[in-house]
Amino acid sequence: MSLSVGIVGLPNVGKSTLFNALLERQTALAANYPFATIEPNVGVVPVPDDRLPQLAKVVNTSKIVPATVEFYDIAGLVKGASEGAGLGNKFLAHIRETNVIAHVLRVFADENILREGSVDPASDYQIIETELQLADLATLEKQTEPKGKVDADISKRWNKIQQWKELLNTGHSLRDSLTLEDDQLIAKELALLTAKPQIIVANVSETDLNQASDVIERLATELNLPASQIVIISAKLEEELAEVASEEKTMFLHEYGQEKTGLEAFIRQAYLTLGLQSFYTAGEKEARAWTINQGTTAQNAAGVIHTDFAKKFISAQVVDFADFIAVGGWKSAREQGKMRQEGRGYIMQADDVVEFMIGR
Repeated sequence: MSLSVGIVGLPNVGKSTLFNALLERQTALAANYPFATIEPNVGVVPVPDDRLPQLAKVVNTSKIVPATVEFYDIAGLVKGASEGAGLGNKFLAHIRETNVIAHVLRVFADENILREGSVDPASDYQIIETELQLADLATLEKQTEPKGKVDADISKRWNKIQQWKELLNTGHSLRDSLTLEDDQLIAKELALLTAKPQIIVANVSETDLNQASDVIERLATELNLPASQIVIISAKLEEELAEVASEEKTMFLHEYGQEKTGLEAFIRQAYLTLGLQSFYTAGEKEARAWTINQGTTAQNAAGVIHTDFAKKFISAQVVDFADFIAVGGWKSAREQGKMRQEGRGYIMQADDVVEFMIGR
């Protein structure tokens, strides 16, 4: 499965700096002027997972394949983007391709960095949300009313479009109104931007990292959003960390009172926002994490590895991760009764280490 995140925000709030840090190399042009990023830079970033090295050690393999997130560094939006201002139409089209929107908000203070419309986090967030709402409204206005006698599904779809137009016209986004699966399917078909899940990335200075909980609480109140949607990052520090050797990163982080990088929190939040999880396969060839939706059955999980596996699925041999590590792998798990034989309807769990039995 592919998880893609669009990094959006006003110009010069730290999007490209964050993207550079995500990729641990300077692939995006982080320049001190608007529209430094004209095409979306795309990077594939591994999901942090400390279980994979443990699995690799137990099964004696040197190859580790983590789950991944695809990040799009999308050029800075400005007020009027929905009408084409600042190449807005082009940039909004790029956002439609992503699964999750990450709003980067400027919470740091640096008068040497041009603001380009940025005022304060709440106002900046509202500018971007308004442009996304206007773009969605334009999409819905283009839909044609069905004529004559139509079936129930088409009628339901048209009624939903009318409801959403009314909602957007009152300044509300759609993401909290998609309570039914049918609603989500219609919104996906129409590529509606405000229907996409969101993460708020508060870009703070290094000195504010030790006040992260206070910043989150304040922003949650100002933005009227759940605190769980907000991630604190110092993009500048993360970019510096990208240049530090792995063995020195922990010590570097401790100097700022941090246990893990803000990027790890960001990537994990992006992974969790869509309700995704990993299961693991482990053998001599590789230790690997596979991405699935929460609630996926064993048969469908097998199909993520290879489509034929779903068709020819027989059973799944499953061991809890903790048991797999404790007993030392497949052979001991089988001998000590830690292995379970599960059928096609088994609901996969986040700590499952699995070997699928596939027919010919």
